[in-house]
Amino acid sequence: MDLRIFTEPQQGATYDTLLTVAKATEDLGFDAFFRSDHYLRMGSVDGLPGPTDAWITLAGLARETKRIRLGTLMTAGTFRLPGVLAIQVAQVDQMSGGRVELGLGAGWFEEEHKAYGIPFPKEKFARLEEQLEIVTGLWSTEAGQTFDFDGRHYQLTDSPALPKPAQAKVPVLIGGHGATRTPRLAARYADEFNIPFASIEDSERQFGRVRAAAEEAGRKGGDLVYSSALVACVGKDDAEVARRAAGIGRGVDELKANGLAGSPAEVVDKIGRYEAIGASRIYLQCLDLGDLDHLELISSQVQSQLS
Repeated sequence: MDLRIFTEPQQGATYDTLLTVAKATEDLGFDAFFRSDHYLRMGSVDGLPGPTDAWITLAGLARETKRIRLGTLMTAGTFRLPGVLAIQVAQVDQMSGGRVELGLGAGWFEEEHKAYGIPFPKEKFARLEEQLEIVTGLWSTEAGQTFDFDGRHYQLTDSPALPKPAQAKVPVLIGGHGATRTPRLAARYADEFNIPFASIEDSERQFGRVRAAAEEAGRKGGDLVYSSALVACVGKDDAEVARRAAGIGRGVDELKANGLAGSPAEVVDKIGRYEAIGASRIYLQCLDLGDLDHLELISSQVQSQLS
């Protein structure tokens, strides 16, 4: 079971804070550092000092870390043109020595688009499908060849399809709760399918849909990595769990029901239940980025038991 650290910087974080967390992620033996791709805070937090850009952040971290994988859950398809995104991700992959993964989604948070003058199209899913075909097509085009695409939303003509990533294949993550189109898209393009903030029962159901869609598309269901993203709130005792829950504005009972909360033993047990339904990777949503002791506890008393 891989454990990855997943951050939400739009809630309030500087690049230096993210660098500190990423270095702790590496030093403590976690598999990867991932971040969201948002430009506006959510909920009652002030979000200060303001947003950071996901791929600029990852470019910086690519040069300041050595081992951990780096990626997004999820890059918003509404934020970047697919040709530009392919260039950005390939460059960051080169800068990292081949450690980048691309989570790509349709985009959903209309308010952040209004706040920063970003178009918010009505038809987002069809755009996402074209974006995935373009990005993966540009990367897979052989050197010296050109790439063309004539879609409803995007057109590319005589693209040199450069630069290339350092990896022969940048892993592509697709995720979500959609019952039909999302599994079909994952079956066609994804190396990993991620379901965020879902119960064990809902996760098992969605994993089954993706496996079936993969088989229908001519792939083996087991060709994909299946992962979950869950909020983390771990404490040595009840008082520490309660303190950490209060620090992120959540209730202990709610966190235990919907996330990975409680003692290390409780969290290990619940991770085992996700593993039993097919998850081999967990993204731990860590909301208090100043609480490095939390990461150390998870590393020493949760991750150590899983390995």
